[in-house]
Amino acid sequence: MIFGRVKPLDAILATAEKKALHRTLGWFQLTLFGIGCVIGTGIFVLTSAGAQKAGPGLMLAFAIAGLICIVAALCYAEIAAMIPVAGSAYTYSYATMGELVGWTVGWALILEYAVAASAVSVGWSGYFTGTILNEFLGIHLPAWLSGAPLALGGVEGGFINLPAVVISLLITWLLMVGTTESARVNAVLVAIKVTALTAFIALTIPSDAFDTDRFNPFLPAGIFGGFGTGVGAVGAAATIFFAYVGFDAVSTAAEETKNPQRNVPIGLVGSLLFCTVFYILVAAGAIGTVGGQPIMGPNGVPFPAGSEELARQCATFAANDLPLVCSNEALAHVLRQIGWSGVGNMLGIAAFLALPSVILILMFGQTRIFFVMSRDGLLPEGLSAVHPKWKTPYIVTAITGAAVAFAAAFLPVGKLADIANAGTLYAFMMVAIAVMILRRTEANRQRSFRTPALWIVGPLTIAGCIFLFFNLPLDAMLVLPLWGILGLVIYYGYGYRASHLGRGLVEVHESEAVHEVDPSVPGTR
Repeated sequence: MIFGRVKPLDAILATAEKKALHRTLGWFQLTLFGIGCVIGTGIFVLTSAGAQKAGPGLMLAFAIAGLICIVAALCYAEIAAMIPVAGSAYTYSYATMGELVGWTVGWALILEYAVAASAVSVGWSGYFTGTILNEFLGIHLPAWLSGAPLALGGVEGGFINLPAVVISLLITWLLMVGTTESARVNAVLVAIKVTALTAFIALTIPSDAFDTDRFNPFLPAGIFGGFGTGVGAVGAAATIFFAYVGFDAVSTAAEETKNPQRNVPIGLVGSLLFCTVFYILVAAGAIGTVGGQPIMGPNGVPFPAGSEELARQCATFAANDLPLVCSNEALAHVLRQIGWSGVGNMLGIAAFLALPSVILILMFGQTRIFFVMSRDGLLPEGLSAVHPKWKTPYIVTAITGAAVAFAAAFLPVGKLADIANAGTLYAFMMVAIAVMILRRTEANRQRSFRTPALWIVGPLTIAGCIFLFFNLPLDAMLVLPLWGILGLVIYYGYGYRASHLGRGLVEVHESEAVHEVDPSVPGTR
């Protein structure tokens, strides 16, 4: 068969029924999960990196990324409700294009979620050191404890980002305690985050400091900076795209959702629409009040975000005259610059409190990918062990937390964001392909949500993801094939032989698997 081993949908649902996670999440919690992940690093942190790539064209970059996310979300909504089990794009690919393709997608998702969580940890560290330590406590953490090495795009004298390591490990512990506890904490943090951003919009766009002249030139690096350059409006869109991954994290929670056929589409589409408005409004407020022109190199092209060259240039500015593109706490910096220091500090506190919700959701999604790949036998089954008291996959959570903390310790946020996007865009593209295949191969299966105009939306998703991928910096693009080669070595060295599907360990209950997989009393399994 052209796709090799393809696991039937009925078998996937039956496997989930036999060894499943607790169903505790409703549509409201799912929407909060999406909002918690989407509104976060893309606004609080990546505003600086995006402005360095596109200048005021950052607003256009948010619109470009948002449009591609909308079509991708429509594909996700159909397939996530149709296959309400953990695994996200991995499971969808496994059921349509076979085990090998499914493995490559799952392996890319592991990279995506872990590196993205590291990026948010670094972003949180900027607000913690800038607002909590410097502004409130008067403590200046030495550079060697608060930033990555300069050679990696960090700071002068940097060695390790200790605050980023600490928050990564704290979130790991929270996730090990349990999903319900995590969701409750996230609900509070999302409320704080949305309130802070609403206040930011109210203080910047109507402000006397807001000047439309700051939007000129609107596209200092052009719309399209060239493939592999990572600059221009499209290059910025490729960088900030990973901040939209919240709707993907919602789909990974499908197996822990009550009534997934109804709740998953609501969580996916609702969170994305809500967040896109905030992205554009906050970007407009930041640029209109303090400006967002990039720091240009000698060739008239912006210095790469997260580069040693940009770090050296930013080190020449005084702290009270720092450009937006150099700030590690962009939104708090904007409010301080226009005379709202107290509110800026409050916003810094909000970011300090709320960004951990983004780390939480990204690590939540990554551990669930690990869990389901292990459950399928492609990774050692011991990794999918569920804690007898906490009812969570505690082993993979601990492994994930260690990896996230390590990356956050030594890499700047811009580089981490670009690396994460390589896996993100590949996974989203494969979801669009999978949903179109399922329309042909499983035409009669019940769908509570159908993607409108799929034969237009699907190809647009594929084309958009490919286009953004080739607008990442060259080094970020190379990460995906190198990571993929490592994954293939592991697959053929272990997964191919140990796979349950390959060994014939597939249980299909024809009369049962097609019924709703939700237990009669949520949380009883």
